[in-house]
Amino acid sequence: MINKIIPEDKIQKTKKLIERSENIVITCHVSPDGDAIGASLGLYHFLDSQDKNVNIVTPDLLPSNLLFLKGSRDVVVYTRYQEFAEELIGNADLIFCLDYNTLSRIDRVAKSVSISSAKKIMIDHHLDPENFCDIIISHPEVASTSELVFRLICRMGMFEELNQCASEAIYTGMMTDTGNFTYNSNKPEIYFIIAELIKKGINKDRIYNKVYNTNSVDKLKLNGYAISQKMEIFPEYKAAVITLTQEDLKHYDYQKGDSEGLVNVPLSIEGVIFSTFFREDKDFIKVSMRSQGKFPVNKIASDYFNGGGHLNAAGGEFYGTMDEALCRFKEILPVYAHYLND
Repeated sequence: MINKIIPEDKIQKTKKLIERSENIVITCHVSPDGDAIGASLGLYHFLDSQDKNVNIVTPDLLPSNLLFLKGSRDVVVYTRYQEFAEELIGNADLIFCLDYNTLSRIDRVAKSVSISSAKKIMIDHHLDPENFCDIIISHPEVASTSELVFRLICRMGMFEELNQCASEAIYTGMMTDTGNFTYNSNKPEIYFIIAELIKKGINKDRIYNKVYNTNSVDKLKLNGYAISQKMEIFPEYKAAVITLTQEDLKHYDYQKGDSEGLVNVPLSIEGVIFSTFFREDKDFIKVSMRSQGKFPVNKIASDYFNGGGHLNAAGGEFYGTMDEALCRFKEILPVYAHYLND
């Protein structure tokens, strides 16, 4: 059994909204990761089994290593199909806001969602949710939004209707948002949920291989280059940073998802407890942060990089040059030095 952390009134209100709705749109954050896509597809397959007209709209492309999940190729990418995406959102009775706590996290999609007359339900696990939804299911203590989707479906009394496709997506989200259960994953309930998903027919070993062991030659070369040439260590602050510019990415024919997990690599170095990865995108620099122990990367991401997350896993964006991002990173190291020995 798992604890009933979602309040009963929110369960019942969500269930009623689903029952009353015909056209449902699921949204998730910009640069969607495994949890955003896992939660979205998990909910998508469940709602599809309830004979709802359901679509997923993402701000931009999915990582290539997640395209094995059933339904991923039917996702409506806003940057490619803007008019169609806006039409779906405009015609929706109900919009799910998954794995984000503020409209700014859905970038170009934000305007369409904000002006929509549809009811909105947030399911998220990040701190400080904005009040733009009719129902807010926000639990930062939970390791992934995908886990919250599983809990919601079960609490609505519909576990039996959770199919294998939904289960595979939910497991993928749980796995990726915990680094294959190496952080934020020390609660027994996580493994109870995994056992229930296995009963649904998922092959967790296959999912792991699809996500982490399906590499191109260019991806391996890019990661090798990043570690050997673009990683800088700061021993006095037990920190490391890796940077990749647009020029670097272009040289190695970067595909979305090719740098997934790179931020975790420096944490395998003895003495490093804080790792940051800066990847230059077209309009901003994507920031990923990981840590060990009680070092609060979520606070750094929130205070300095327009983001947030969890104690040991967070992210954000920086609007400026790579040199400016690195300068800011170096400036904040002494500020957080007092956390190093906690």
